[in-house]
Amino acid sequence: MKRIINQYTLLMLLLVASFMSCKKEYGNLNGPTIEDYSKNASIGQLNGLVTGTLSGMRNNEGTYLDAVSVIGREIYRFSNADPRFVTELLGQDQTTLNNTGFYITNPWASRYRAIKNCNVLIEAATNSSQISDAERKGYTGIAKTLKAYELLLNLNLTYTNGVRIDVADPNNLGPILTYDASIAEIATLLDEGKTDLTGSSIIFPLSDGFTGFKDAAGLVKFNRALAARVAVYRQQWAAAATALNESFFNLNGPPNVGLFHVFSTGSGDQLNSAFFPQNQNGEVRLAHPKFITDLAANDDRAAKATLRTAAASNAGLSSNWDVWVYTSSTAPIPIIRNEELILIYAEVKINQNSFPDAITALNKIRSLHGVTPYAGASTAAALTDEMLNQRRYSLFYEGHRWVDMRRYNKLAQLPIDRPGDDVWSAMPIPQTETN
Repeated sequence: MKRIINQYTLLMLLLVASFMSCKKEYGNLNGPTIEDYSKNASIGQLNGLVTGTLSGMRNNEGTYLDAVSVIGREIYRFSNADPRFVTELLGQDQTTLNNTGFYITNPWASRYRAIKNCNVLIEAATNSSQISDAERKGYTGIAKTLKAYELLLNLNLTYTNGVRIDVADPNNLGPILTYDASIAEIATLLDEGKTDLTGSSIIFPLSDGFTGFKDAAGLVKFNRALAARVAVYRQQWAAAATALNESFFNLNGPPNVGLFHVFSTGSGDQLNSAFFPQNQNGEVRLAHPKFITDLAANDDRAAKATLRTAAASNAGLSSNWDVWVYTSSTAPIPIIRNEELILIYAEVKINQNSFPDAITALNKIRSLHGVTPYAGASTAAALTDEMLNQRRYSLFYEGHRWVDMRRYNKLAQLPIDRPGDDVWSAMPIPQTETN
């Protein structure tokens, strides 16, 4: 079958060829083989696996954000090269989502390539005699944490169609699991990652997107932040509260403390594919007009959408507002940050009927952005709507809106801009998985 060779590191040359969710043969790449790493990997080889995984995790990030944000009616994506952003993703007329569409196959494959790297890293670290037990735990702990995160992103796309968790052996793939079984396995993987990272020794380099979290204690906090996200997706409120307390959550802390994908103009690196300059024509990302019309007075999150010099229109859709979340080609993309954790805390408190605590957290978000304190009803329904609205603006174009409205059964509340359009609840499993 076709070999896929990744450009970022020598180690990715080994690994990217390994997985497109069907059986692969490893060709002669004129370098070390995966077996060389799995038998007795050196520290340099293990570190390269970590670096290669982090690099590969950024692949198709822009495509992922575009797809979930278009379906979630956060943005319009106009493209002269591909009309499917305004047809299939929005369900125009009789169009449906296609299991060979780039919007599912590209991000799906990128996530599984990174997952394959994590699996190789776990095996290589487990079998290496060149590292201490504490160092081994560091490698396996970060691998399990990153693997869980990548699986969660794919599950966000396919939802009730599930994902394949067991992919360690490309010649003997595990089944595609249900949503509940998939997310339970992801939670278990995060718990295993936490156990490994606790008391581990971190000797591998991490990107600047991990600044402040590069030691074992910091990586445990990162792991627990992801665990809190997974727990609220599962409606496990006590577990979410416990994970928050073990994370870097800080109700009074800066909103942008967290973990990020980082980019650079350096040779061999990549740029942020979610960045477009303002006032472009042809290839554009536009904020849905309701992002502006629904915005509260004085909300500084209005800066995430800037007024164009002229409206852009395509296929009966139009907006005057450019998406301006990532304001340069090297702007970081959040993996998870404190502002989301504050909103997770509010969500937990709402669902535990601790309404005063929830209001305190929601007002913290409102205050951060120049909005007056919440003055609505102190009921679960009203506070849930408020929480989702704050998530809408605080996490705009970070990949959450569609998931949030779906998990609260509110997809019918998303705007329909043309007669006959649909709001999809899930993407199909890629055809490569069913062949």
